[in-house]
Amino acid sequence: MNLRRGLVLDANILLRAVFGSRVRQLLETYEDVVAFYAPDVCIQDTRDYIPELCKRRGLDSSLGMWVLEGVLRIAVQVDRNLYESFEKSARDRIGRRDPDDWPVVAVALMLDVPIWTEDRDFFGSGVATWTSDRVELYLQGSA
Repeated sequence: MNLRRGLVLDANILLRAVFGSRVRQLLETYEDVVAFYAPDVCIQDTRDYIPELCKRRGLDSSLGMWVLEGVLRIAVQVDRNLYESFEKSARDRIGRRDPDDWPVVAVALMLDVPIWTEDRDFFGSGVATWTSDRVELYLQGSA
């Protein structure tokens, strides 16, 4: 029986994986023992933000997209048709904090796994959340 741990990645974590090294390093280090998931909308949001952020940083956006594609070889894209049956429950949980974040909560509910995020809007949703400064505890199996 495979008891592999899992985490849902919010768009801000995907962006950190593209523009930083720590998140990408954690994903690469733990990809064999933890399953990483990202809702399709988070991946699209990340793709939408990369050109703007690259421009601000004086970087070539094709490099940012290339790094994202590497991250997406580790993280499983979860399509809306898989999580949409959890929409009502997810919207109820996220409330008015940021209703656009419901897909992240829906995937977490569907898979019964926590969320890795820096977004405080998920706190109090009834789904466990991990921030980058503490997520390695979960990844190591210490939590």
